[in-house]
Amino acid sequence: MTLPNPIVPGFHPDPSVTRVGDDYYLACSSFEYLPGIPLFHSRDLEHWEPIGHVVTRPGQLAVEKVPTLGGAWAPTIRFHDGRFWLVVTDAMGRGSLVFTADRAEGPWSDGIVMQGAPGIDPDLAWDADGTCYVTYSGLQLDGDRAGEHLGVQQVRMDLETGQALEEPRSLWSGTGLMFPEAPHLYEIDGTWYLLIAEGGTERGHSVSIARGPRPDGPFEGCPANPVLSARSTARKVQNTGHADLVRTPDDGWALILLGMRPGGLTRAFSPMGRETFGTTLEWVDGWPVVQPVQLTPSTGPVEQNDTFSGAQLGLEWLSIRTPAADWSSLTERPGHLVVHADGSTMDDPRPRFVGRRQQHESAVFTVRVDSGEGIGGLSLRIDELHHYDIEVGAGLARARARVGGLSQTWEQPIPPGPVTVRIETEPVTGMGLDALGPDVVRLSVDPGTGPVELAALDGRYVSAETAASFTGRVVGMYATEGTVAFSHFSYRGED
Repeated sequence: MTLPNPIVPGFHPDPSVTRVGDDYYLACSSFEYLPGIPLFHSRDLEHWEPIGHVVTRPGQLAVEKVPTLGGAWAPTIRFHDGRFWLVVTDAMGRGSLVFTADRAEGPWSDGIVMQGAPGIDPDLAWDADGTCYVTYSGLQLDGDRAGEHLGVQQVRMDLETGQALEEPRSLWSGTGLMFPEAPHLYEIDGTWYLLIAEGGTERGHSVSIARGPRPDGPFEGCPANPVLSARSTARKVQNTGHADLVRTPDDGWALILLGMRPGGLTRAFSPMGRETFGTTLEWVDGWPVVQPVQLTPSTGPVEQNDTFSGAQLGLEWLSIRTPAADWSSLTERPGHLVVHADGSTMDDPRPRFVGRRQQHESAVFTVRVDSGEGIGGLSLRIDELHHYDIEVGAGLARARARVGGLSQTWEQPIPPGPVTVRIETEPVTGMGLDALGPDVVRLSVDPGTGPVELAALDGRYVSAETAASFTGRVVGMYATEGTVAFSHFSYRGED
């Protein structure tokens, strides 16, 4: 089979997939965003529908005070003994956690902290006797050894208590490239396979594999490692790695993995960050031969609208470190999302912001803003140091660019009343300095007398590479002062 790529577009990194009968379930990292750890369902590995999140309640993750790039890292989802299991690292928060659920849609448990397996990217595998093996990347996040990498490690664990049953052992850690991580362990026809990522999650990212007679090894590496990498190639999908192995509906095999779509003249900037892709493989002499990840041609524009008429926000909406329900309402003014500001701005770690992922190279976001006596608008965000904003209030429309320690604003007087604000991303092609970035980001308003563009900005400064980010662009509504009501949100995207 040929998989359409990206499988799940936009900021959806570190995918893990499990098959239950004819159903597939996929989980991704979410870092400092809430609700956390998005979940998807498919029957064919081609069409994925969002079904919920693992983290929907306070206390499941401790993201309120984690630094940027902290929070939910690299989940592994599995189905065993009639239950769904998911392990994940709440980086700089609670630590590595075990969640369970009877249904993938949830509700999921509060999460148990794993003891005795210090590291990231935990994996779950069970042998024929039911013994659980937790295999993980030994990157130390705290303590005296913070920053040290101990390679791929493993313990037997009691998942009911989260307690390791032995001291960690070192396993095969790849071909010697940096950051051996994202291990996944499988038993296939009596042989145990250890699949890992190495080379770092940037352009050197790759997939390597080893095999052995037991879940604890010893393991021998594949002579053709890495079995997948896009490094030093002209492929449109780069950074391919962090893969999970699964059987396909036609009894073949697939890897579900992350990748990036860099743009610009030097192909150095990725607006959407790390996305979920897939590819197929065949087994030759007991080793996988993996096909390169192919980008699917565009099938035309996608249009999505939200009139905020439901009882709760749709599954696509995200907030940053605090739940949107704590300071916004869908019932206070029917047909509107009402956001109550607290003085925070998009420069702050906990802004009053409700956004959704940019999922296409060409994208248009519009929303009607009734700012009243307040101030609010739209922001295109990578993090609190890299964002472009367009806001209205107090008789002004204001565009703002924040890039690291630099900030610039553009202002335009506007009449009172509701205003349509718009952010558009337009890919750049050609040669020269004006084509170095992946796109131009246009910020405009329409107070009812026609659109007015306040700024056209270089998209490279709100890309994953510039921000050194594990995430991608999220665009959405925010308020900095007073109470602001938003209506008629529209997204249009096309590759």
